[in-house]
Parts: sequence; C-alpha cells; structure tokens
Amino acid sequence: MSFRISADAIGTDNACRLAFLEEDYAALKRQVARRGIDLDRIADRVAAFGVALPSWGVGTGGTRFARFAGPGEPRGLDDKLEDCATIQHLTRATPTVSLHFPWDRPSDAAALKEQAASLGLGFDAVNSNSFQDQPGQLLSYKFGSLTHPDKAVRDLAVAHNIDCIRLGETLGAPALTVWVGDGANFPGQQNFTAAFDRYLESMAQIYAALPADWSVFIEHKLFEPAFYATVIADWGSSYLAATELGPKAKCLVDLGHHAPNTNIEMIVARLVRFGKLAGFHFNDSKYGDDDLDSGSINPFQLFLIFNELVDAAERGAPGFAPAYMLDQSHNVTDPIESLMSSAMEVQRRYAQALLIDRGALTDAQNACDALGAHTMLKQAFNTDVSPLLAEVRRRADGAIDPIAVYRASGYRAAKAKERPPRSGSSAGIV
Repeated sequence: MSFRISADAIGTDNACRLAFLEEDYAALKRQVARRGIDLDRIADRVAAFGVALPSWGVGTGGTRFARFAGPGEPRGLDDKLEDCATIQHLTRATPTVSLHFPWDRPSDAAALKEQAASLGLGFDAVNSNSFQDQPGQLLSYKFGSLTHPDKAVRDLAVAHNIDCIRLGETLGAPALTVWVGDGANFPGQQNFTAAFDRYLESMAQIYAALPADWSVFIEHKLFEPAFYATVIADWGSSYLAATELGPKAKCLVDLGHHAPNTNIEMIVARLVRFGKLAGFHFNDSKYGDDDLDSGSINPFQLFLIFNELVDAAERGAPGFAPAYMLDQSHNVTDPIESLMSSAMEVQRRYAQALLIDRGALTDAQNACDALGAHTMLKQAFNTDVSPLLAEVRRRADGAIDPIAVYRASGYRAAKAKERPPRSGSSAGIV
C-alpha cells in the first residue's frame, strides 16, 4: 500500500505547537489592530488564495550539464499526483496541478480527473511542448515550431496545441499556456517580421480551437534556447500578440524570463491596466532563468508584485482574475520541501500586501510624500505574518509546520522504497 502522511500525524504535531501558535497569533492580531486591521478578515482572504503546482516540479531538475536524481522520484503521473496531494495536504495552499503534455499525457483523461479529485486536487492551465522533439516525431522543432519556415512543421505544432486543449477540456482545466523557444542564434538566421507573422498565424488557429470559456496564456522569455533573438522575448511582444488574437489571449509573467533588474511589478501594472494579465509562473533568479525557489533571492520584489495585484483587486480592475502557478527546478533540495516552502512564501507576500492601508498610501502618493509612501510598504513587508499563515493552515486541517511534519513522517524514505530508481542516467534540463 502506498505510504501517505495521515491526518493523525498532522494533528499530533499541531497539538504540540498549538499553544505557541495561539500566543503568536494573538500578539500579531493586537499589533495589526493598532493599524486598524482585522487580522481574521485577512486570514479569510489568505485561506481563499491558492497557487497551482507544476507536475514537473515534484521531480529533481537539472542543468545543461547534468541531472542528479533524488531518491523516491516520481516514475509517472500517478506518482506526481501523489506528491502534489501531499503538498496540498500539508499546506492547504496548492489545490490544483498544472500538467505538461506530452510528458503527462494520460491514457484516459476522464479517469485522471476522477483520480485527482479523489486526492483533493483539480487541474489548472495545461501546457504544450513544441520546444522538444518527441519519440517518433516525423518533423523536428530544431529550428522552430509555431514560427518554422516550413508550414508542415507549424501544422504539427498547431495540432499538438489543439490536442492539449481537448485533453484539458476533459480534465476541467481553464486555459492553455503556450511557450515556444523559437528564435535565432545568429544574426541573419531569421527574418524577424516573417517569424512574428508566422507565430500570429499559428496562434490564430490555436485560438480558434479554444472553448468559449477558455483562455490562452502567451508566455514570453528573453532568451534561451534562442540566444540572439527570441520571437516572443518580452511583455511587449506578448501584449501585441495577445491584442492581435483577441480577448481570450492574455500575457503570462514568469518571474525569471526578464533581463536582470527588470521592473516586473510595473509590467504587472501595465498588463492589468489593459486587461491582459493572464497570471504568473512564480520562481526566483539571480542571473537569468534560474528557476530558484520563490522568494529565495528577492522577496521584496515578490511583495511589490503582490502590492500591484492587491491594488488591482481592491479597485475592481476589469477582467482581473490572474492564475498563479509555481514553476521551479529543484536541483539540490527535496522538491516537495521546496514547493511547500515556495507556496508558503507566495502566500506570505500576498498576506503582507493585504496589510497595506490603501487609502493612506494613495494620500501619500497624491501628496508626493515619497518616503511616507515607501515606509508604508516597508512596514507591511517587515511584518512577520508567519502566525497568520500557520493559523490559516490549522483551520483548514493542514500542518502548522508543514516541513517539520513532512520530515518527521519519513515520506521520502518510504517513497524511495516504493519507487525503485530507473536504470541508466539522465543529463540536461528535465
């Protein structure tokens, strides 16, 4: 029988921590009450917040040089869902999973939906893959997919994306995310205008296949594997494409897909203003698309992004309904621990942004009080909301300290026995 962390194990650990949590939560409640904030109301909003898990994120990642497999890695989709369910069981912040086809292609999508529901999971946006040739594929994406000069290659990529939509429909997913690595590695290799036109032509076919209530999320990336020029390299190209395609096309923001020191929170504000913000792939970076754990490098940037998101929600920005997902590569940590930590980090920055007095901030901005406005943001950012997050988890029957419960349970060791390692070795990004 497959090992699972029991509700009793969570309850026993919670009981040992409850007295301290009650004390800390009461202290935080008194602290924010002096600012006119009702902590219980904030807790209700945080409890309603969720971030999707990437199916590929529960396995060990890799680099262009090597991949060092960890014990008890998922062998297939069943194992991935089991790990995702464990994360949700402990954190109560990750109710949905984002699948990547054909990596996660099910033999029976309807049965997979039922299986996920039995684990307490639903499905978020599905992701297509036209950046990698699959076994038996007759034509290659080496020089592009949706933008390839050969129409036969483009048709293959379009057909794959439409197939992803059909699978997603059965699973109850709400959207398709499209990222392509198309571009050029040498000046002169590609006609920029022709490549973008081919992209729009291909995406128009995918757009036409969307169900009425679906969206297509256009994901941009500054570089890699097209190091000289990427077809959808920035939020401007993404916005132009989404505008050309129509109202169901929106722009997805991956925090690692920008040039260093890019003002991502301003990009968020611009996309919200024009009703084109699809949502986020949360991670962190130091140099490029590092896919590090969320908030591990620049937690203040993550907070500033949520400052813009909470502002948009509270003023009722038209069409504002962003999708949230983690998109990380875990090379030296236990992926389950990293995903739990990241989910709580994203939740933390959302909670802190809810502490900002929007009226007072607007007054300071209108009075050109730069330091006063900045101080309000720093006050919220410097507030330790850990007791709030723990209380939200406890009320939802999650773990007060998810990582402590996970480590004490022996889950990873149990899975190492249940999931024998595959033979052979693997190298490169996975």
